[in-house]
Amino acid sequence: MDCRILQVGPLTERFNRRLASEHAVVPLWCQGDALAFLDGQGAGFDIVVTSARFGCSAAMLERLPNVRAICSFGVGYDAIAVEAARQRGIQVSYTPDVLNDCVADLAMGLVIDCARRISAADRFVRAGLWTAGNFPLARKVSGKRLGIVGLGRIGKDVARRASGFDMQVRYHNRRPDADAPYGFEADLLALARWSDFLVLTCPGGAATHHLISAPVLDALGPEGILVNVSRGSVVDETALVAALLEGRLGGAGLDVFEAEPQVPDALLALDNLVLAPHIGSGTEETRLQMEELVFANLRAFTDKGELLTPVV
Repeated sequence: MDCRILQVGPLTERFNRRLASEHAVVPLWCQGDALAFLDGQGAGFDIVVTSARFGCSAAMLERLPNVRAICSFGVGYDAIAVEAARQRGIQVSYTPDVLNDCVADLAMGLVIDCARRISAADRFVRAGLWTAGNFPLARKVSGKRLGIVGLGRIGKDVARRASGFDMQVRYHNRRPDADAPYGFEADLLALARWSDFLVLTCPGGAATHHLISAPVLDALGPEGILVNVSRGSVVDETALVAALLEGRLGGAGLDVFEAEPQVPDALLALDNLVLAPHIGSGTEETRLQMEELVFANLRAFTDKGELLTPVV
């Protein structure tokens, strides 16, 4: 079937060129006032192509009366009005599984960097401070206790990597995973108290908004390290800044932020954390696989009216 596509935001130049060469596509970010444009032109689109970053809001969907599918680049879909789409029978796809390895790799990288202070040591050498004395001692990773919040596909990959460091693993979910060989902890505060490292791999959205609150950070404690590769909304960022500034939390490795790409100035000034610009899936291999899966979903929908990896 012939479909007219609305692309909400730009992805890679490779993706943008290919999408424009294979489909009739309009780039929404080039239209000035997006909602005003959709008020006039929204009825002409059949499919929305977006990403976990750009999403597709309920206000946008209201102005897209004929859209039948939303194909998203990314594993997160909290920025997409999924429930509003369901109520209208609009199918929504995302790109699960293909990015699990890279996000899990980054999570373990942040664990190691925070504990061994690799980034801080790099700054120490570059600043010429080594000639004045040795770098302060850091902390061991192997054999420590790793808590995982959200033992889904990515969480399980993090746990498998942790086993290579002889780490004890426990996890917190809404319910136990009968197939998981790790200890389940129904009480998030108890998991935080137990953990040396608390890694967040849970979904974003209303159900997990500020799940990591001041009491959780206090339970993790002045020797504990928080690693977030999920969504910035999962952590109460104000509470996190306060805990770090006051020494109530040992450190943090953050790939995501509440208002990214804006990062609080207070975080930029601290040396006991590692900051990354949302690069969990940011490798050439994985981003290409994600792009291919978006195009595969588009082909499946235009050919058969069905998506390969629907949000369920």
